[in-house]
Amino acid sequence: MIFKTLSTRAAAWTLTPLAAAGLAVAAPAIAQSANALASVQAHLKSTSSMTADFVQTDRNGQRLTGKLTLKRPGKIRFQYQKDVPLLIVGDGSRLTMIDYQVKQVQSWPVKNSPLGALLDPDRDLSKYAKVLPTGSGDVLSVEVKDPKRPEYGTITMVFVRDGASPAGLRLRGWVALDSQNNRTRIDLSNQKFNVAVADSAFKWTDPRPRKRK
Repeated sequence: MIFKTLSTRAAAWTLTPLAAAGLAVAAPAIAQSANALASVQAHLKSTSSMTADFVQTDRNGQRLTGKLTLKRPGKIRFQYQKDVPLLIVGDGSRLTMIDYQVKQVQSWPVKNSPLGALLDPDRDLSKYAKVLPTGSGDVLSVEVKDPKRPEYGTITMVFVRDGASPAGLRLRGWVALDSQNNRTRIDLSNQKFNVAVADSAFKWTDPRPRKRK
């Protein structure tokens, strides 16, 4: 949902010899996939914070830039470029989008957003994620979605192997797809991991007029 608003704005079988041979070939692939998921899980657990520059591209090709600040569990801030009066903040439990131009605030539980997979390092990816082929041994692509909760959407995270980053992986970005098929892509650069981030970075000013008592 939150990305929709932004886009508007800114089997069992019998084993024959042939099947057995196919299974022998598949076994290493399954193990490789499990190892990849374990690497991603290790990266998420060992990354307590991150800052980065981002470029956001919506399904219409509109591009916005800004600064990303992340602190696990649950905290994230998308500070958009100066001429974009939008702010997205996750305070540990809820994601809130603030539109300062129209003085409107919308909020959702973090767990109901595709970003929940990124912000919760304790989520067991083996239950929700699958590794997608990339054609490169240096790139990992992991799709996360809850089949029991399709309304929560899908996030496909892309990592590159980097020995200097936590667990040897660097988050390059992700693609989020909500239940209405609104697609938002985030590309990251200048990532810095496990830097000091104050909790005050996830506070925001409410633009809505105060009600008189």
